[in-house]
Amino acid sequence: MIRAHTKTRRRNNKAPPVPKSSLPVSRPNPAALELAIWPDPVLRTPAEPVPTPHGVDDWLGQVIARMIQLMRAHKGVGLAAPQVGLPLRLFVISDTGGTDEARVFINPVLVEQEGWEEAEEGCLSLPEVRGKISRYTRLKLLAIDSHGREVAETLEGFPARIVQHENDHLDGVLIIDRMSPMARIANRRKIRELEDKAKSCL
Repeated sequence: MIRAHTKTRRRNNKAPPVPKSSLPVSRPNPAALELAIWPDPVLRTPAEPVPTPHGVDDWLGQVIARMIQLMRAHKGVGLAAPQVGLPLRLFVISDTGGTDEARVFINPVLVEQEGWEEAEEGCLSLPEVRGKISRYTRLKLLAIDSHGREVAETLEGFPARIVQHENDHLDGVLIIDRMSPMARIANRRKIRELEDKAKSCL
């Protein structure tokens, strides 16, 4: 259950500058994309804006479809492009976990954020790592949808939380960065196991 704190914060701001990355973005076979697991360095790579001068092309459409497929397969409610190895400012969400309800947001910008609450979160790229994270309870999202159209949505509650979580991924921010020191200590063993597993695969 999500319990809101009594203290309310509000932030009305203009669109922040989009972080840039010097990493060139390749165009791998979408069908070969898989979930990136910590400590994969792509999870710390600031994502680049998606160029959409002519809308969403066929390759990006296939990437989106694969991301939705992986989100569903791993029983998630959101997935960002860096989580499949692509440093692009793009994520998909589905607050029910179903593919039919999945929505796509390209080059998202979060504005008019307000309210404040703490609730437990997990992350597909950090399996079995969980902790309480404070998020805004309401926000406005500006983005481009899967048809290349500009959209503006006001989200509250759980969908707003999902969007903030996925948007963090685009900046190379993970839930372990937003946890309290005590929560990080509680998850330290599992994080170390993930890191040791990655080393053993080298």
